Amino acid sequence: MVIPLKPLALAKSRLADTAGDGLRPGLALAFAQDTVAAALACPAVRDVVVVTDDVLAGRELTALGARTVPDEPRSGLNAALAHAAAVVRGERPDDALAALNADLPALRPQELTRVLAAAAQFPRSFLPDAAAIGTTLLAVARGRELLPAFGTDSRARHRASGAVELRLDAVDSVRQDVDTGEDLRAALALGVGPRTARAAARLLIPGQ
Repeated sequence: MVIPLKPLALAKSRLADTAGDGLRPGLALAFAQDTVAAALACPAVRDVVVVTDDVLAGRELTALGARTVPDEPRSGLNAALAHAAAVVRGERPDDALAALNADLPALRPQELTRVLAAAAQFPRSFLPDAAAIGTTLLAVARGRELLPAFGTDSRARHRASGAVELRLDAVDSVRQDVDTGEDLRAALALGVGPRTARAAARLLIPGQ
């Protein structure tokens, strides 16, 4: 499992209406910690590799049991994922591979297991996000290239690239990424991990 994480100081700018500059880095780290912890607890996941240049995030996520690799291309999200995928494939060429967003604080291991089991039926597949616009997970069978197309309208771009869209019920925690205050409220309603719960308790979120 490859998880990309941009430098915390630059992360989650769209949460500006909910979290100030002093809180957003800590919130982004909490999202990543809960995401990584849940992924590591998933029986279908053998290893979690986080691609990041953030020193604090690298240290904290390594403490949870993840490995980190630097974002050597420094050319955006998809280049970072392709680089990390190449590193992993260099070590384990016969393993299946998946890329997962770092902002899934409500992630449940059992739901991730269901998604990965469904993905294993196809050479390359993806799971759309809760908004049905983006992508939270992209998976490939062994011997297949990841070919990530994350970013704006990534659902449409992954479909256009030939990846199979996974249509699953009851995997909301794998689909609920957090970019906005509304997303965060939705994740909190699902039930977030302990680090996000602590970080979110510092925020004044309308409607909570």
